Amino acid sequence: MSTILCYIYPDMADFEVIVALHRLRNAGQRRIITVADTPDEVVSQSGLRYVPDMTLAEAAVVDAEALIIPGGPINNDQNAVLPLIRRMDAQGRLLAAICFGPQFLGRAGVLDNRRFTTSCTEAHIAALGADDPFPRGNWVDQRVVRDGHVITAQGHAFIDFAIEICRYLNVYATPQQEYAELGRTKETAG
Repeated sequence: MSTILCYIYPDMADFEVIVALHRLRNAGQRRIITVADTPDEVVSQSGLRYVPDMTLAEAAVVDAEALIIPGGPINNDQNAVLPLIRRMDAQGRLLAAICFGPQFLGRAGVLDNRRFTTSCTEAHIAALGADDPFPRGNWVDQRVVRDGHVITAQGHAFIDFAIEICRYLNVYATPQQEYAELGRTKETAG
């Protein structure tokens, strides 16, 4: 069974990745492992409490096919996940981040030569007085952007994000299976 890592951290927007993780675990038969900076409980924006399966240090030896990162607050000091991102990038493994989650990919240098999207605007960064982690010249205004093995999405596009991850990881054997899973027919699919 293939493994998917999901980075969890305080105030993450857990709802942005739940559909993707649900589809990967069920239709995709993937093992989902939550990873965090420490073994301590993480409280999300929704107030739900998560206990990570392992720390980032423990995850360093896991052979995972993907890392999924939900959005959350901009925090220039939150960098413990960057070595894992860089290792997985070097291995060509899927890196998928949504909303403000691409901040980690930006700080890791993964977005320097890739098109990406994020919900985090330059104005928002300026209002926070934070360093902008994004190479803005590569930003595109699309719901979801896939550039090689990197998928990014705006926060409101969490369903599209889940679909693109499932497509990338070949969760659905045929287009008909994908359409059936989504409750659509090929004729009504956009």
